[in-house]
Amino acid sequence: MTRSAKFFLPLVLASSLGLLVSGCTSGDPDASATGASSGPSSSASSSASTAPGGSASPSASASAPAEPSATPGPDGASGGGGDLGDGASGDASARCTVDELSAEIADGGGGAAGSYGIAFIFTNTGDRTCTLQGWPGVSFVGGGDGTQIGASATLDRGTPHETQSLAPGGEVQALVKIVQAGGFDAATCQPTATDGFRIYPPGSVRSIFVGASGSSFEACANTAVQQLSTSALAAF
Repeated sequence: MTRSAKFFLPLVLASSLGLLVSGCTSGDPDASATGASSGPSSSASSSASTAPGGSASPSASASAPAEPSATPGPDGASGGGGDLGDGASGDASARCTVDELSAEIADGGGGAAGSYGIAFIFTNTGDRTCTLQGWPGVSFVGGGDGTQIGASATLDRGTPHETQSLAPGGEVQALVKIVQAGGFDAATCQPTATDGFRIYPPGSVRSIFVGASGSSFEACANTAVQQLSTSALAAF
């Protein structure tokens, strides 16, 4: 989509959900004052955006969850590393690292009944041009310690996955479809509150934590239930 088609959700108050969303970058694993840890040696600072049915606080912050275990999704895609596509390894030296990226949530467009879309916007915060290609690893995390909840996102293989070149300040997005936990049988789903998302840029073994809480982001703890599906990274 064109840049004008990117709509960040309005900062509104919805007391019924008490939703908190924060976008994160990488840093020190022990940092907790401004955000949440991402990979084995990363943490996050907070910024405000929202997601369906919720509100955000410009001064919101999150605790620092530890690195979670990566539970494979039904298609075998793990929560870590994402997928570069077509078995490609890519040029690791040119690839954007977690230290060069920030991530935040934006509106990803409508969804079918019982589901909705969000977009994860990745911004190159570094001082060099770098590349990203393929599908990010996406999963819910919670418990205040980064424990993965439920299955990782499946990968929408029908979406193009060309290499994206990001100049400093450049952005790409991945569109994620979320099936709401309330649409499943509760005994099967095992609905669980979350702290947000763990996102692995394609080819990375380190991750970025993006905080999001409230009923819209409730996860099914049963890994046999599939709630998340992600597109490949693309320009907009």
